[in-house]
Amino acid sequence: MDLDLRDKVVLITGGAQGIGAAIARAAVAEGAAAAIADLSPEPAGQLAKELAAEGAKVHVVMGDLAEAGNCERAVQETLAAFGKIDALVNNAGVNDRVGLERGSPTEFRVSLERNLLHYYDMAHYSLRALKESRGSIVSIASKTAVTGQGGTSGYVSAKGAIMALTREWALELLPYGIRVNAVVPAEVMTPHYRRWLDTFPDPEAKLAAILSRIPLGHRMTTPDEIAAMVVFLISSKAAHITGQHVFVDGGYTHLDRAIGIYDRPESFNTIGGMKWK
Repeated sequence: MDLDLRDKVVLITGGAQGIGAAIARAAVAEGAAAAIADLSPEPAGQLAKELAAEGAKVHVVMGDLAEAGNCERAVQETLAAFGKIDALVNNAGVNDRVGLERGSPTEFRVSLERNLLHYYDMAHYSLRALKESRGSIVSIASKTAVTGQGGTSGYVSAKGAIMALTREWALELLPYGIRVNAVVPAEVMTPHYRRWLDTFPDPEAKLAAILSRIPLGHRMTTPDEIAAMVVFLISSKAAHITGQHVFVDGGYTHLDRAIGIYDRPESFNTIGGMKWK
């Protein structure tokens, strides 16, 4: 399917690794130019070199997006490089495990700066350009905003707010034709996720336990699968989709608890008269 993204400009935060890098690759594969805002110079530079070698138009903006000034600079540098912004993808963030017990009020506020406030800042500074292009915003949320996780109050608060802002911005920006949606992943194998697994005494046993709870295929979602949904949502093929929370998670968020019931056939083993296998 041609997503009609040729010559569009996509600004991606946290675009150097993991989901963000997959989004950048997917966007340029459709003919878009990618502006990558990131904190990590080595992976950002490597990705830019890789994409440029393939003939893609790419620009990297380095800086800590927790500082509003760096968000403004990311937007201005993108406009200087490409002259417009057709889509903003808010992706940067980290599950920093700032909880109610293992944390402090100061750490909680820092977590919100790291995971939430720059979503607003980037949208605010991009707004004029997005009005001109009648563009779109896609924000990466997390299933933890719906299910909870335990021990990560800052991250969960941020992701819940991102889902709320998706609806709020979709309504506020209707007059300008700007669409706003959120993609909600659950378990995605990224470098950060791998590092988290490696903190357990038996990482592979932990991974196996997680996979057993993912209904569709008992496997992780790939970064490319998240990216495919993002580029679809910013494309003209999604021209009548706004204000939506799109779960790309193999059914994890909404089906895993129900499937637990069907794992016990002695208690309930039929659905609408059909036997569950």
